[in-house]
Amino acid sequence: MKRAATLSALACLLAVTAAAPAASDTPATARGAATAAASASAGKASALDTVPRRGVLRVCTTGDYRPFSHLDPATGKYSGVDIKMAGDLAKSLGARPRYVATTWAGLVGDLSAGRCDIAMGGVSVTLPRARSVYFSEPTRTDGKTPIVRCTDKDKYRTLQQIDRPGTRVIVNPGGTNEEFARAHLHRAALTVHPDNTTIFDEIIAGRADVMMTDASETRYQARIHPELCSLHPDKPFSFSEKAYALPRGDDEFKAYVDQWVHLATHDGTYRKYEDAWMK
Repeated sequence: MKRAATLSALACLLAVTAAAPAASDTPATARGAATAAASASAGKASALDTVPRRGVLRVCTTGDYRPFSHLDPATGKYSGVDIKMAGDLAKSLGARPRYVATTWAGLVGDLSAGRCDIAMGGVSVTLPRARSVYFSEPTRTDGKTPIVRCTDKDKYRTLQQIDRPGTRVIVNPGGTNEEFARAHLHRAALTVHPDNTTIFDEIIAGRADVMMTDASETRYQARIHPELCSLHPDKPFSFSEKAYALPRGDDEFKAYVDQWVHLATHDGTYRKYEDAWMK
């Protein structure tokens, strides 16, 4: 009897084991989803919840990139297309915006370190940045194009014309403008100017010949500086998109910001703010 009972128990155990799927038999997607869910529940709370509780939306911005973000040194106040958008986003969350000064070289690091909840102000989507942060749905398309003195508008229309000995190209440090120039220029003289708010004065004064930056910026700078001409902004040298950078891993906040951007770019809100600066 004892031997029969033992064999019966062993048979039951084998049946249960056979019925239960082994860990190695569980689909990788299912295991990944479970791991992600566990990580999310164990991680930090979403900004979708913390921002309304705090009553403040912390916005990293450089303040040196009109028409998107400009810091007035006299008043200490920010203005620009994305500053208006930041105010709207904060309001939608029952909060107020607080701007956190950053640089183009430090923007991703500041966001990743938790110094702000979102980065706004003409931020271009790039794959290197996307390895560290999320990007929202794009607000607009853009691309690099030259801005020059209008007297030189026929001299620097192509990359071949620009990339010649004697051409003085100027860029601001740490962002996609410098990255683009270093990737495409091999013979022209390249100068890195530390202050993006005065960089166009260098071209006007004749200390530089060309800057290649986003078509949106060249349009704006040509509007406020009659001496400067934006060259073929409708057909830039490259393709890029502007968006808002978000903390990597906060899927709930990204989903909310995506929906908010989608509405603002389709109901005329974003266009209204942009037109106020560009026209």
